[in-house]
Amino acid sequence: MLKLAEQCLERAKSSVAELGKSQVKPAAPEKGPGPAPVSRHRRVFSDEGGKLSPFLPPEIFQKLQVAEAQSSKKELTPLEEASLQNQKLKAAYEARLARLNPSQALQKTSLTLSLQRQMMENLVIAKAREETLQRKMEERRLRLQEAANRRFSSSVALTPEEQEQRELYAAILEYEQDHEWPRLWKSKLRRNPADLTLVSGLFSCLLSCPDHPICQLLRKLQCAVYSRLYPVVSRGMGDPPTCLSLDAEGLPEPGGRRLRASQSLHCMFSVHETNQLNLRHSLSSAPLIEDPPALTSSPCPPQRDSSFEDLERFLMGPEGVAPAEKKVASLPEQLKGIVKDIHNAVDRLLSLALLAFEGLNAAPAKDQCLACIEEAFFPPLWAPLLALYRSVYKAQEAALSWGMERHHNTPPADMGVPSKLLPWDSATQAPGSYPYSAAVQELRLIALESCPQRKLDCIVRALRMICECAEEYCGARESQPPAAAIGADDLLPILSYVAVRSSLPQLVSECAALEEFIHEGYLIGEEGYCLTSLQSALAFLESLPAGATAK
Repeated sequence: MLKLAEQCLERAKSSVAELGKSQVKPAAPEKGPGPAPVSRHRRVFSDEGGKLSPFLPPEIFQKLQVAEAQSSKKELTPLEEASLQNQKLKAAYEARLARLNPSQALQKTSLTLSLQRQMMENLVIAKAREETLQRKMEERRLRLQEAANRRFSSSVALTPEEQEQRELYAAILEYEQDHEWPRLWKSKLRRNPADLTLVSGLFSCLLSCPDHPICQLLRKLQCAVYSRLYPVVSRGMGDPPTCLSLDAEGLPEPGGRRLRASQSLHCMFSVHETNQLNLRHSLSSAPLIEDPPALTSSPCPPQRDSSFEDLERFLMGPEGVAPAEKKVASLPEQLKGIVKDIHNAVDRLLSLALLAFEGLNAAPAKDQCLACIEEAFFPPLWAPLLALYRSVYKAQEAALSWGMERHHNTPPADMGVPSKLLPWDSATQAPGSYPYSAAVQELRLIALESCPQRKLDCIVRALRMICECAEEYCGARESQPPAAAIGADDLLPILSYVAVRSSLPQLVSECAALEEFIHEGYLIGEEGYCLTSLQSALAFLESLPAGATAK
């Protein structure tokens, strides 16, 4: 009898050990050391001969986006809980056996049988609980899916987008069954529908919950857009012209420290520093546009089969256009497609948020909701997106950079600024200061933002600062300054002077991106007037011929 009990004990120990390995192993990382801290260094090795790339590969970008969601604690299943309980029982059993005398064999047998009975009971109960839980979860999923289907139109043929929206809405309903905070925020929105601060607070709470379906869709769409951006911007489109490096040494901030214009400003085109080396390691076999002389001057093999010549002529196309030229010509089309994807992604997030929280359907709350979505969507994407815009607008930036460099030290009077809108006594100004320096500092802050609305706010603040400085200068000259010290005709030369002093040729690309992503409602108000005025000033600087003054 004693031998049989010992055999049963050994079998129970082996089964518990195997079950513990299979059930507790997924939860083990919670006790072990945490994941390595995510590095914020943005330059990684590319596959182009070991060179540094300014942007992360899409797979690393996706891992960084989902790291927060994966770090959240996972609830144990009933079987995992039973396994942990059995391990505790086993530890207590071994501790009691160690305290027994060798003569107490009968008590040892009793303890062994009691351990086996308790462990088997825990496993049976846990298995029954897990089956019941799975059945209830499936019933709830089907019930919520039916509720989601009733919410939408009962069309027979659904598009993949409509089907995904239904599934996401059902997932939101299921999430709300397990969490209390969505219902609390819904009641707050019903009580105070006009309070826009509630919308911002709601999205702050929403974005802090990475397991919410809206957050999961946000990360999915960001990764999809980045996967389209990365192949375009990582290859680079040639070496940047030297005139695009006005701000390479940084810009002075109001506090005195140096500012970097933008990550994409310094990373743009940096992948292909040596085109011949990259030609051997590039992902694409198409020749780069910067190397046609080198490619055409390379000696051909002395004898080549005519079939290879036919293949080359076939690859050149009917018009005789080289693949590299086709790739360059399609760059604006690639930008157009990526912009369309971004608009669709923001619209999907907005529609899902309006479905989840009905209190956001009012016009002011909807606008605030859109602003919160864009502020969460754009930051990880803006650097590669701006790099793509700068590739498209490279010629305009080169012309603007030349004008900024030539007229950087030109006095504002020579640029057409009326004398009444300049300081009365320039000798009293501090060393290194210049007229409208506060507006220049505000405009330079645009390079530090990564959200379109915040960038537009920098432009609006810069123009307001121009008006304040003009009133101050005009008031110092006249005892009774006019009601409006600056008119529309005076704004263009002053804004041109401020743009020149900012030393940011990327303003061309920034304004083009803002014009695309800013909501139409803003473009018909003060924000739109400020953006149009800055674009007019930049176009004026681009059009300056060589040797001409800005007056």
